[in-house]
Amino acid sequence: MTGIAGNLARGAALLLGVLWLAAAPDTAAQGYPARPVRLVVPFAAGGPTDVVARLIGQKLSERLGQQFIVENRPGAGGNIGMGLVAKAPPDGYTLLVASTSIAVNPSLYANAPYDPFKDFAPITCAADAPNVLTVHPSLPATTVAELIALVKSNPGRYSMATSGMGTTPHLAGELFRTTLGLDLVNAPFGGSNPALASTVQGQTPIAITSMGGTTELIKGGQLRALAVLAAKRSAALPDVPTMAEAGVRDQESDTLAGFLAPAGTPREIIDRLHREIAGIAGQPEIRQQLEQLGFDTVANTPAEFAAMIRVEVDKWGKLIRAVNIKVE
Repeated sequence: MTGIAGNLARGAALLLGVLWLAAAPDTAAQGYPARPVRLVVPFAAGGPTDVVARLIGQKLSERLGQQFIVENRPGAGGNIGMGLVAKAPPDGYTLLVASTSIAVNPSLYANAPYDPFKDFAPITCAADAPNVLTVHPSLPATTVAELIALVKSNPGRYSMATSGMGTTPHLAGELFRTTLGLDLVNAPFGGSNPALASTVQGQTPIAITSMGGTTELIKGGQLRALAVLAAKRSAALPDVPTMAEAGVRDQESDTLAGFLAPAGTPREIIDRLHREIAGIAGQPEIRQQLEQLGFDTVANTPAEFAAMIRVEVDKWGKLIRAVNIKVE
């Protein structure tokens, strides 16, 4: 009996230990963060993704008592920075602040150094900025319909500035051109600033760019906005119609600013970061600052952000293959 009783006692202790471990929080998440956290932005400083990262990062530092330090790792259309985070330890101390390129690059580059589904744990899309179709004020087109008619009556004459080969403005330009069968030259520049400068100067009379950086030029009269490429109007430009309202459907495209961690990061850390970032993005003063930058607050759940990335991968992958766009 003593042997049986002893075995029962040991079995009960083992069961209690297993139950305690199951109920206990992941030790990796206890006291997180205990040291500074890197926010890797895979683009140069000053761009829309970088600005959002710094805005949210500053608030995270204040709320969590550790520095969230923005580290710019530009190059290869964002692949360098994204590849770095994909291979980082999954401990919550190296995070990625990504744009829509995280979904675009696997189709655009033959050897993207990451898998958007396997290598990252989505936290939240904090905000996104719709792309916007603008023209130089001298162009005789005040609506999308007038622009389409103008281009069709002058085949090969007009060019359209977009930012960077494979960026969502560039792909949106291809979608617009191919959907409507327009003989329109898509001219990708090395970023949104040179693209906008070319259109403001009248050298490239049409542009599709991210709302960030474009809003003030529109409000200042240097550019004429014809439509936002979003499902709903932008709070930054409430008087500008969507492309669907302007008569052209299925043209939505935007530039997201989303937070992700390396795959395998403890769920407790992902949930903590989601709560904090969503709370920050929901603050009235932060929402206002994001709107001034051309961003609309999203702050979705990790599952919703993962689904969002999958939709973007499928959408842009189909276009890239159809138009045969490749970047070496």
